[in-house]
Amino acid sequence: MKTLSRLALLALAASLAACSVFESDKIDYKSAGKVPTLEVPPDLTQLTKDNRYAIPGGGVSANAMQAGLANAPSQPAAANVIGDVRMERNGTQRWLVVDRAPEQLWDSIRDFWQENGFLLTTDQRNIGIMETDWAENRAKLPQDIIRGTLGKLVDSIYSTGELDRFRTRLEKSGNGTEIFVTHRGMIEVYSNSAKDQTVWQPRPADPELENEFLRRLMVKLGVPQEQSKAMMAAGAPAAAQRAVVSNEGGVPTVRINESFDRAWRRVGLTLDRTGFTVEDRDRAAGTYFVRYVPPDRKEPGTWAKILSFGQAGKDLKPLKLRVQVKSQADVSTVSVLTEAGAPDTSDNAKKIVQVIADDMK
Repeated sequence: MKTLSRLALLALAASLAACSVFESDKIDYKSAGKVPTLEVPPDLTQLTKDNRYAIPGGGVSANAMQAGLANAPSQPAAANVIGDVRMERNGTQRWLVVDRAPEQLWDSIRDFWQENGFLLTTDQRNIGIMETDWAENRAKLPQDIIRGTLGKLVDSIYSTGELDRFRTRLEKSGNGTEIFVTHRGMIEVYSNSAKDQTVWQPRPADPELENEFLRRLMVKLGVPQEQSKAMMAAGAPAAAQRAVVSNEGGVPTVRINESFDRAWRRVGLTLDRTGFTVEDRDRAAGTYFVRYVPPDRKEPGTWAKILSFGQAGKDLKPLKLRVQVKSQADVSTVSVLTEAGAPDTSDNAKKIVQVIADDMK
């Protein structure tokens, strides 16, 4: 009886511990670096091998916390500005505006991603883009007795079947910087009826994850935890204008009833979220310089091939293109140009325009 009682108490304690983990710690990333070497097309980055970093939950130094408190103006808790950090939003999209130059923020943002369990596979200060490796959110694993006792010894046998990566883009705006965070996800699925083989496929971007990391980044930049939560929740989002595909003079375009600034931001977020490689950008000319691999050149399921060690796609060269945003008053159009800057009317251009429009809806 004593043995049964002890087992019951142990099971109850484990159950309560599991509940507390899922309620208080939704994010606990670990690099996916233990996966065998992958064959990656030229426009994608190899997964990086490394061990887990300590997770402080978006930590902030005591000095930065005090600076945030001292600089915060006297205002309601739901206000959207703390110190030199403010939250902007358009529809469901959010981004940060910080009254500091990009070069003053870069090292702190790099440290931020490492503190949250990631390695950076892209770290291009000159164009303001950094991107994490693929990583697994270990907080989604069941916290049962078996894993509690053996998990640290045989951790590699546990998997959520999901991988995430995040891209951060910094753009100079006036005397400050706009910071955008976008998410891309993969999910492991069975590839046959016997359920003995799996492949990796893309899954939709998760706006909640994007918002949570934006909130944590606010804390890193000096906003107190409670204020960051209030700022994230404050204000009803203004409805974003719907993107419509049209054809203007034989050139496929996306039309949006928005000013240039808003359209430029939305297109940038879409390119980041849908996996285009942005090599450079010229805001004055309204141009993003991108690399793109058409779906029909990747054989069935490029992502599946990449993460299931397939060979297809390794010799494919991505197309170099331009995505251009033009505006007149409160109407903006988005079109695709060739690498030389001429209007692109090809099937690839039509597909790219549709991808942009679908993400902006």
